[in-house]
Amino acid sequence: MVQLAFSTNAYTQFELPEAIERIEQHGYDGIELLADKPHAYFPEFDHQDTDDLEMALEKSTLSVSNINANTASGYYEDAPESSFFDPTIITSEDDDRNWRIEYTKDAIDLSTRVGSPPVCIATGRPLPGNPPEQAREYLHDSLHEILDYAETKDIDVGIEFEPELLVECTDEVLELIEEVDRESLGVNLDIGHAAVYGDDPAESIHKCAGHITGVHLEDIRGGIRGKHYHRIPGDGDLDFGSIFNALDDIGYDGFATLELYTYPNSPDRAAERAYDELSQYLD
Repeated sequence: MVQLAFSTNAYTQFELPEAIERIEQHGYDGIELLADKPHAYFPEFDHQDTDDLEMALEKSTLSVSNINANTASGYYEDAPESSFFDPTIITSEDDDRNWRIEYTKDAIDLSTRVGSPPVCIATGRPLPGNPPEQAREYLHDSLHEILDYAETKDIDVGIEFEPELLVECTDEVLELIEEVDRESLGVNLDIGHAAVYGDDPAESIHKCAGHITGVHLEDIRGGIRGKHYHRIPGDGDLDFGSIFNALDDIGYDGFATLELYTYPNSPDRAAERAYDELSQYLD
């Protein structure tokens, strides 16, 4: 049966242990850890932080659903808007790209400390001077190095596609998985991203069957090809009944994680309302 989790990326005004405590109070079974500032940004996340995290998890009933390593915003002191995901595993500068590969390995290490959940990463955008065909070569090389490391730890890695990134839709992520041909590579399926691109979310779930490492949930106003703004379920137009039916159809029994980073000023309200809206589908 699908279990609901909530991402700490909505709780960026709270320290990680307090975010864990607050999420548990809203009835969730799992928690996704943000591998970025202000939570687990690895160049600054030391042994004491890891110990505090493990202690907070031990005190809770929550399992970790995913390590979200899509962004590493702490890398730049003043990053331009176009560099939201940068540096990425497709960045053309070798030092920056290698830094991001090592950062992803750190996320894999954290995964082994908190119960070995999957790690998700995004491809990032092919910026000027880095045409898509070159960026794709970097992507393949980076993934093989990351997966070589992940497989020694028995950790799965999920690519999260998103419109305007190098890998931006269901068909493209499945093509990448086939090309790379590694058992440890799958898709962290963000339902809202599928809808914004124009994919039917339920159809996307069926297509990705057998490759899903995790699921991200949020509502989208406008439904298919709607505006890419993460909303609390019930505040948009997605059909969550069909989404959960599709997950049931394929026998998915992992976590579906609410990713509502758009509510940093009211994360408790977002968590409570989301759980109330979606818990009806869990039976």
